[in-house]
Amino acid sequence: MILKWIFDRVVSFIGLILLWPVLLIVAILVKVKMPGGPAFFVQNRVGKGGKLFKCHKFRTMTVNHNGSTVSVAGDSRITPLGAKLRHYKLDELPGLWDVMIGNMSFVGPRPDVPGYADKLIGDDRDVLKLRPGITGPATLKYRLEDEMISEYVAKKQKEGDLRPMQEIAVEYNDTVIYPDKVRLNCYYYRHYSFIKDIKMIFCTVLGKKMEYAGETI
Repeated sequence: MILKWIFDRVVSFIGLILLWPVLLIVAILVKVKMPGGPAFFVQNRVGKGGKLFKCHKFRTMTVNHNGSTVSVAGDSRITPLGAKLRHYKLDELPGLWDVMIGNMSFVGPRPDVPGYADKLIGDDRDVLKLRPGITGPATLKYRLEDEMISEYVAKKQKEGDLRPMQEIAVEYNDTVIYPDKVRLNCYYYRHYSFIKDIKMIFCTVLGKKMEYAGETI
C-alpha cells in the first residue's frame, strides 16, 4: 500500500493549501452560529493497530451535550448549521490534517470511539490493520446514516415502542448497521484496490453510487 501512503500525504497537503479559505469560513460560521464552544470537535478515536489518536472535525452539536455517540436526523443535540455541515460532509474537512500527519487515510473504515473496536473478534479484527478513513465503502453505503436511523426510530415508535429515541437508535446501530460496516470494511481489507480507492473518493465528492462487494453503495 505504498502508493496509498504517498497519495494520502501529497493530496491531503494540497487539499489543505487549496481549501484553507473554506476551512476558515466554516470555522467562523461555527463560532458565530454556535457560540459558547470551540469551532473544532476533537475526540479520541481508535486508529490503526487499536492505538488511540485525536480525530478532528468541525463541531456540529451543542456544547456540553449528553447522550449516545449514535445520532439521528433531527437530534436536538445537532444544531441547524451542524445538520447542514453533516449533510454535505463539510464537518469532515479538518480530517485532511489527520490524513497528512498519518493518523488517517482518505479511504478506510471510519474511526470508532473506544468501546466498539473492543468488541471486534476473530477475523473482524482485520479492520484494525487499516488506517481509519475519511470515506470508504461503509461510509458510502451509510452516507445518510442519521436519516436511516431516524426512519427506523419513527417506524418502531409507530409500532408502539415506548423506549427513548436514543435507546432504539443504539440498538439499530449495534445490531444492524455496525455489523454490516465491519463486513464491508473487512472486505475492503482483503480485496484492496487503489483504483477502487480513487473511485470511492470521487463518488464521495460527487454524491454518486458505485458497485462494490456485489452491491450498490
